[in-house]
Amino acid sequence: MSVSGRGAGYNDADAVGFVLAGGQSSRMGQNKALVEFAGRPLVAHALAIFAQAGLTARIAGAAWQARASLEAFAPVIEDATPGLGPLSGICAALGATTARYAVFLSVDLPLLPPSLLVYLLHQARITERAVTVSMVSGFAQTFPAVIDREVLPALLNELNAGRLGCYSAFEAASKAMGEPTGSVAVELLAQSGRVTDKHGRPPVHWFLNLNSPADLARAAGICSGRIA
Repeated sequence: MSVSGRGAGYNDADAVGFVLAGGQSSRMGQNKALVEFAGRPLVAHALAIFAQAGLTARIAGAAWQARASLEAFAPVIEDATPGLGPLSGICAALGATTARYAVFLSVDLPLLPPSLLVYLLHQARITERAVTVSMVSGFAQTFPAVIDREVLPALLNELNAGRLGCYSAFEAASKAMGEPTGSVAVELLAQSGRVTDKHGRPPVHWFLNLNSPADLARAAGICSGRIA
């Protein structure tokens, strides 16, 4: 099965997207969500990825100082306990939706192909796993993640206990449901044509996090072809 984005044959009424736009952005030196890359803010890139995947998206985990600026792009879900990192934003988002599946994408992954989100959601629906993520070179990637809303109590338990790591919370939530965290090997998806990148970039580039000016320069080099 090849998944290329919109029109994959699903009814997405049971799924919604969330851009995680929180964090201190200390290495970037300014609010990362609003940093310009390839002519538009990173938050606009993330929302476009969701749109091309056929998903309606909102913004979660944003600092209150940036809320007014971000609301110009999409509705913002207020974080009830700001300052606790992305896990708090995830819990706020899950509590604000009635959709069964929530697809979470961090704001700093502008090179990710929309087709990967489509495939992860497809996989989550088939396996009915509580959490579904990607693996690259054998290592699990925290985002993007497809999360079944049923695990919200387990994630809140981790948050309230002060265990704020997202991936460890995903594992704990999956364990609470009596199952392992679901994962897909991205390289195999790319090699088989099940997930495609219209720019022909290898999967290792898809997951380049833009956390600093140096990362922005590297991503620009990838987009221009200066970095293979």
